[in-house]
Amino acid sequence: METAQTLLILTNLPDEASARRLAARLVDDRLAACVSIMAPCTSVYRWQGAVEEAREIPLLIKSSAERYPALENAIRANHPYELPEIVAVTIARGLPDYLKWVVAETLPIAPESLPAC
Repeated sequence: METAQTLLILTNLPDEASARRLAARLVDDRLAACVSIMAPCTSVYRWQGAVEEAREIPLLIKSSAERYPALENAIRANHPYELPEIVAVTIARGLPDYLKWVVAETLPIAPESLPAC
């Protein structure tokens, strides 16, 4: 399995409701195979010249490199922040069957509707 096909994308949302909405949309639209909604955290960052602190909900998004451009667009279109964190990390190693599943679940057409080989 070519692991460069699989990505882990990170973003943070301001609350659980918006995190759940975004996660469901990404999976429903086959842009992500799985989205893990993490426990709240505190982010400290500099924004427009001031140091800020905010409670955020991190998302761990598992997707394919092929679907990344559409996934990024969907996050930007559905994210409440002016400048959302969107960071993609290539998965160097992983359970081969899991990585195949991620790629299969992010195909624009459901795998079960593809013709048999």
